[in-house]
Amino acid sequence: MNESIPVTRVTDQGTVKLMPDIDRERAWLLTVDGAPQSYVDLDEPTHLEFEYARRLGHVLDVLAEPGRALDVLHLGGGALTLPRYVAATRPGSRQDVVEADRGLAQLVAERLPLPDGAGIALHHADARAWLAGAADGRADVLVADVFGGSRVPAHLASLGYAREAARVLRGDGVYLANLPDAAPFAFLRSQLATFAEVFAELALIAEPGVLRGRRFGNAVLVAARRPVDTAALARRTAADAFPARVEHGAALRDFIGDARPVRDEDAVPSPEPPDGAFGIG
Repeated sequence: MNESIPVTRVTDQGTVKLMPDIDRERAWLLTVDGAPQSYVDLDEPTHLEFEYARRLGHVLDVLAEPGRALDVLHLGGGALTLPRYVAATRPGSRQDVVEADRGLAQLVAERLPLPDGAGIALHHADARAWLAGAADGRADVLVADVFGGSRVPAHLASLGYAREAARVLRGDGVYLANLPDAAPFAFLRSQLATFAEVFAELALIAEPGVLRGRRFGNAVLVAARRPVDTAALARRTAADAFPARVEHGAALRDFIGDARPVRDEDAVPSPEPPDGAFGIG
């Protein structure tokens, strides 16, 4: 049983709490203003507690042969759940993590330290500003999981941003993003239309209830210039405790409908989640 004491700290993002999981000895839940943000098991970094994190993990698993090291860029750090997962499943990977909230990054470094030799470099910066200064073709994968409060910031939801993301990826690189929305999906559809301008291949992973408009939830966007193994992804996501569906091809084009790419000057953040959508307790 985890006897560790909860930790509370006020940072740029708000009130951040680290709470031990009583069922897992060295596992922690990170919340920001009461909303779950990350979950980490220091003894079992391959354990992905949150549904959206498991879906991102499934994509990372099928992008290359098992165990092959990758260069991964993470925009948004949180408790470094996915960087730890990649370090464990793909030893030797080189990873950069960009986190704007210095206080959050310091808390995680103090309380949830990375193992020696993890190959993870941390950068305190705004995600888009850091991206603008990054070299062309530096990453195999870019994972965007950035939230200002409970919303994806507007400057990370535009065509200019999508082009910057594509620039830092290699020719066969893959972009992944965690995007929250609900019916009628104005934000999600506009994001798909935006990334379709830059990447030839798109897929969307979400719980069927979210796609049917029954509730607010997270969807994972997958964008690439080369085909992604959507059949393998569909098998993995369907086998989860909370199964998800993989949309691509004609079905995804139908979902996008008449949505248009978003210019920088027209960009808006993702919608505010309804009360209780992601809260705990």
